[in-house]
Amino acid sequence: MSFCCRIIGFCIAAGMCAVAQPPSLKAISNGVRQLTERIRPAVVQISAVGVGAAETSPGRLISNRSTGSGVIVDPAGYIVTNAHVVGTARRVQVMLSQSVTIPGSPHSILKPAGRTVNADVIGADQETDIAVLKIAETGLPSLKFADSEAIQQGDFVFAAGSPFGLDNSISMGIVSSVARQVRTDDAMIYIQTDASINPGNSGGPLLDTTGDIVGINTFILSNSGGNEGVGFAVPGNIVKNVFEQIREHGRVRRGQIGVIAQTITPKLSAALNLNRDWGVMIADVAQGGPAEAAGIEAKDIVLTLNGKQMENSRQLGVNIYQHAGETITLEVMRGEKKLEKKIAVMERRRDPNRIASLLNGDANTVNKLGILVVELDEKVTPMLPPLRRLAGVVVAGLAAGTADRRENFQPGDVIYECNGRAIRNIAELRAALESIGSGQPVALYIERLGELQYLVVDME
Repeated sequence: MSFCCRIIGFCIAAGMCAVAQPPSLKAISNGVRQLTERIRPAVVQISAVGVGAAETSPGRLISNRSTGSGVIVDPAGYIVTNAHVVGTARRVQVMLSQSVTIPGSPHSILKPAGRTVNADVIGADQETDIAVLKIAETGLPSLKFADSEAIQQGDFVFAAGSPFGLDNSISMGIVSSVARQVRTDDAMIYIQTDASINPGNSGGPLLDTTGDIVGINTFILSNSGGNEGVGFAVPGNIVKNVFEQIREHGRVRRGQIGVIAQTITPKLSAALNLNRDWGVMIADVAQGGPAEAAGIEAKDIVLTLNGKQMENSRQLGVNIYQHAGETITLEVMRGEKKLEKKIAVMERRRDPNRIASLLNGDANTVNKLGILVVELDEKVTPMLPPLRRLAGVVVAGLAAGTADRRENFQPGDVIYECNGRAIRNIAELRAALESIGSGQPVALYIERLGELQYLVVDME
């Protein structure tokens, strides 16, 4: 009896390992080379230039520049990147890939620099950290999105981009996790990979072995600031939805049906005597909401949404918000009965991410914290949940080049105090920060999702 180990072409027979066929490392190398040749023309380098206050000279403005990566997803000139790459830049430029060799040297490995063109920011979504750019070019090479839910742990992937400004670099690795939640209270999940990702890779694509986009590289966890094999990408299915919504509406419309859903665990199942120990259960139904109108009740177990099996509450929430303004079909189990309910998905009105539409460039930038803020007023209040105070500044997003601060600030955070000093507007926040000496701790008293807490941060 014998069986083959196909990974490297060896065959094990009678306890011995014999070569079934010559190892084809050359074929593997050729395959990767062909893949990179397909990928390269669609990957771009992005440069964002803005103006901000000088840290050492209050009142003086200086130019700020950030660089990152992006990928062309439509031949008509649409490019996807990270929102933190472009921030509130006044000018965004894209360097297109140059795939031809230097004239007169057809075999040269050195390629000339690509063309640089201006780009418009069509829209940005802070919650997913995705932005869409448009350049005045057509017939461009582009890459398509893969079904990111089809990838599995251990699959080979390729990260493309411009780490440290080195344009069109490609690294290879595997999928370390298909759904990593960085913070327990974070609605976002990421694809984790050990493919080399460094500063400058942000916004570039994570690709499968066919060259399709499975994610957009967004950030890393690192003690050194460089690659340590723990990188994260926004899943391609989420990116595709955000891209399509921004292209159509200029922003992301998030839907809701007025329910609180909860993931079923074995302990919860045992305590409530449920007939399954996994899946999604409706914990609460809002009065007067779409779900109540459709006949959804607390303790209903959600089986499918538009025919797609629901495995946890986060998955249900993501699938609902993607259908704002549409009608969905939920199949639920109530006791021993299966029911089918059609529900109108309403757009989420209180959405902190819509605050970004009120930004006005440098006037909203707090450089010392690396954030973009707006003052709490009659325009902003309707976009937020009920607040505990009536004066403060609201975080709208991260300034360009400050992706590492995602662990501190979230869109919709309301800053009320800085080291015990009341904050009623942007000028007072800047003044409070200026009064704090270098290396001194900064404690911000904030409201997040209805809860007051202190947020300790480091200043830039």
